[in-house]
Formats: sequence, C-alpha cells, structure tokens
Amino acid sequence: MRSEFGKRCVLAAAVLVLFDAGAFSARAQQAIQNGDVLTGQLNAMRSRANGKRINTFQLVSEPRRLPPPNGLCGLETGPETFQIVTSSDAQVAQLKGFIGKEVSLKIDEVSCAEDAGQMSEAVVTKWSVMTKH
Repeated sequence: MRSEFGKRCVLAAAVLVLFDAGAFSARAQQAIQNGDVLTGQLNAMRSRANGKRINTFQLVSEPRRLPPPNGLCGLETGPETFQIVTSSDAQVAQLKGFIGKEVSLKIDEVSCAEDAGQMSEAVVTKWSVMTKH
C-alpha cells in the first residue's frame, strides 16, 4: 500500500514539474509589445561615460522575446536583463527608490543591446513606472 502511494506521489510531482516547465516556456515565448508591463528586481550599476559617473539601472525579469527586427536577443528564451535608460534627473530620482526592490515598468521602446560593453541583453529607452512605493 505504501509503495503505491509513493509511486503516485512521484508521478504527481513529475507531472507538476513538466507542467510548470511548459508554462515557463510559453511565457518566455511572448514578445514584449509597446505598452506591456515588465516586472522584476531593479539594480543600480556603476558606469562611466566621458570620464563622468552616470546612473545606470538594470531590471532583471523573466525572459521575454523582443518583436522583430530585434527578435534575435537570446534566441532560446529572449533577454532577462534590461538596461533602463534615464533621460532626466527626475527619472533617476524616480528609480532610486526602487533599487533592490521589485518594480513594474510600462515599456514603450525596447531593443537588443548592440555594444559589447553593455551589461544588459536589452535596452529600454522609453518607460514609465507602474509600481508605487
């Protein structure tokens, strides 16, 4: 009786693992569209440009494909790391409160990283914060 119960538990666990892996794969295949929300942990990174320290932010999220023609970022799953480009001191201040925390950003413009020195797989140039403190 015990061995039958054990076999059923193992079988149920295996089915659950396969189902979860399939669901993760399906999420990874979705392409980010303008207006979609990207959620993940926000990190601050040290960077220099023209000898001057600049604020650089990176969002680590689940893999998401990019729409064509940028669809070649990470052929298997899509990018997981997104460099968040700031264009003003107000945007920098807005993101600083979320460093090390989960944040949701509405994505309005994203592309694959092209420069060898970039620390992220994709670059988000237009965005807005959806999560409040």
